[in-house]
Amino acid sequence: MANLTGQTVLITGASSGLGEQLAFAVAARGANVVLAARRQERLTRVADQCRILSGAQAIAVQCDVSRVAAVDHLFATIDELFGRLDVVLNAAGFGAMVNAVAMDPALTAKMFRVNTLGVMYVSQLAAKRMVRQRRGEIVNVASIAGKIATPKSAVYAATKAALIAYDNALRLELKAAHVNVMTVNPGPIKTDFFKTADPSGQYLARVDKIALNPVKFAELIVSKLGHHRREINRPWVMAAANLGYQAVPRLGDWLAGSVFNFK
Repeated sequence: MANLTGQTVLITGASSGLGEQLAFAVAARGANVVLAARRQERLTRVADQCRILSGAQAIAVQCDVSRVAAVDHLFATIDELFGRLDVVLNAAGFGAMVNAVAMDPALTAKMFRVNTLGVMYVSQLAAKRMVRQRRGEIVNVASIAGKIATPKSAVYAATKAALIAYDNALRLELKAAHVNVMTVNPGPIKTDFFKTADPSGQYLARVDKIALNPVKFAELIVSKLGHHRREINRPWVMAAANLGYQAVPRLGDWLAGSVFNFK
């Protein structure tokens, strides 16, 4: 699906980071884009750039995916303006590097509402429309942390592990309707994500050599649309480590607590 001309693509978490780069990547391929995020001003700037890239429509809809009413409004807008939805790229999410015993219960609940429940609800509403169309693709950005949990990421890893499990079942349910579900599991990405997750900046500095470039990674994701891919796992070193983690769990625990623990 190199050419997305005429396709309607929804991107959540589109005001910055990977979501922003995904928006630019699909716009450059001619898509009509619907951008969703909480920060309206930044979202509007992304939409303006998308119109320049695509020559097509770019709609900025302020939306907190953790709020059911906000997601309902988002989809009502898509139905009214486009009448169809071809691709969803769910990039909304946040993290916090905190030991599990010190985690604020309110922050735990918020993280699940955004990273898991919000993405699940967006996926559900998208799936209903795509099943009627008999085509479409849902791409959910989870994390390699959902497969290899490390210290200070217990809650974040749990939100992403739940999303991976959800995608695995949803993929099977939607296969007969010709709707693909692709799960993207990145390791660290050089984005503003870590301004919230680790305000000290030390973690991103430590993983600089393996951290993903958001522009290149967005291009990789978009290049796989339409190819019925099940997962994308990057960087390769962490994808390989996951295989070892599954094969030899005790060794995996040691690696997760030492070699791959940069926090």
